[in-house]
Amino acid sequence: MVLLKSCFYILTPEGKDDLRGADILIRRNRIERIADNIDPGETGSNSAPQKRSTLEQTFGDKIELIDCSHMVVVPGFVNTHHHFYQTLTRNLKAVQNVKLFEWLIYLYEVWKGLDADAVFYSTLVAVGELLKTGCTCTTDHHYLYPRGFQGDLMGIQFDAASRLGIRFSPCRGSMSLSKKDGGLPPDTVVQTEDEILRDSERVIETYHDDASTSMRKIILAPCSPFSVTKELMRETAHLARSYGVRLHTHLAETADEDEYCLRIYKKRPLSLMQDFDFVGEDVSYTHGIFFKDAELEVLAETGTSVAHCPSSNMRLGSGIARVKEMLELGVNVGLAVDGSASNDTSDYLGEMRNALLLQRVRYGADALTASDVFRMATRNGAKLLGFNGIGSIQEGYLADLALFDIDRLEYAGSLSDPPAALLFAGISHQTAYTIVNGRIVVRDGALTGFDEQEIIENANAISARLLP
Repeated sequence: MVLLKSCFYILTPEGKDDLRGADILIRRNRIERIADNIDPGETGSNSAPQKRSTLEQTFGDKIELIDCSHMVVVPGFVNTHHHFYQTLTRNLKAVQNVKLFEWLIYLYEVWKGLDADAVFYSTLVAVGELLKTGCTCTTDHHYLYPRGFQGDLMGIQFDAASRLGIRFSPCRGSMSLSKKDGGLPPDTVVQTEDEILRDSERVIETYHDDASTSMRKIILAPCSPFSVTKELMRETAHLARSYGVRLHTHLAETADEDEYCLRIYKKRPLSLMQDFDFVGEDVSYTHGIFFKDAELEVLAETGTSVAHCPSSNMRLGSGIARVKEMLELGVNVGLAVDGSASNDTSDYLGEMRNALLLQRVRYGADALTASDVFRMATRNGAKLLGFNGIGSIQEGYLADLALFDIDRLEYAGSLSDPPAALLFAGISHQTAYTIVNGRIVVRDGALTGFDEQEIIENANAISARLLP
């Protein structure tokens, strides 16, 4: 059990009845009770508390008390798009100042050297950064399968993610359209449609868990309209729905993508997705910068979600997504850090700050509120990935929480609105504690599941080996 004592501030659903000074009792993997002065020997939240005998005798576990009198406690954040392997190739000088297509063409030749160690340690790097900046649930879009790769790629990722303790819903991504067929990637990183569909079915049957307390789910995710065939898009959608798993792809990210789809298919990207039955409440798109008015209406009508990646969109100069308008139309918009090579960090709280500020560049000072951004980062993200019981601090919910210490110089003078202070103020986005499924995975700012220095040394060595 974990007892969070005297929380300075607890962010509750929709900002209603926010609590100051209350305790949170976590038993096993759930929030059991939120109240003042909780006695851990008592149980029950709706009925009269009943006194328990010796804690260790009754429950077979010990209790950890965390003084939260200087902590803002918020729901764990949900990251809706990433490319973990790209942490090994961030900040490359050759592609610091280019647009998406040029960036990809250069990096494909680097990424074709990925091996099992690269996948394992890049996953640890990305997940570690996410956990240390408040994210407790994430996806990863791994679409690149180098020829000759040895091992179960998704199994390697699940191993690394489980060691660090994050709730994980990776995409079994795919690319089937190489340069010789009119696509962007080289032959060395694409697979045949049969290989992709066969392995997609295998990873669903091996790893997908649809339970209400699931720590692992699978998503099927062809990379983009310019890297897969029409047939693969259709077959992937059919396969996903036959198993009840979700679908994901990049869409409407750049003007170049629009031009490509119009030239090759005589249709805009979203129209293509409609042809493939790649729309609906079980579908999400990353980026969505270039949607037109009528296309935003389609997203709203079909319940299709969008993963917004503000830092990546700025980094590559791609544009500003119409998030304010999407939210006003009822489109479910989650938040994502995107791949580290187009963001260069997996800083989730930093991503929230950028989301808040970037919309104001386009729409003005009231474009998004701090509450809007917290909702995108928690409840909207959970809905996009299909997780229940996370994204909110409520009794009975799974215990996925981020604790930020605001007794710091950078927060002085900002505490009239404590959760908003995390976005508007601060110079460090790291948590004091991060809790996932009731397990403390970041303690005093450090990962508990793996030695950080080992991750750093191995990631740097692998990165040096990959680079030209």
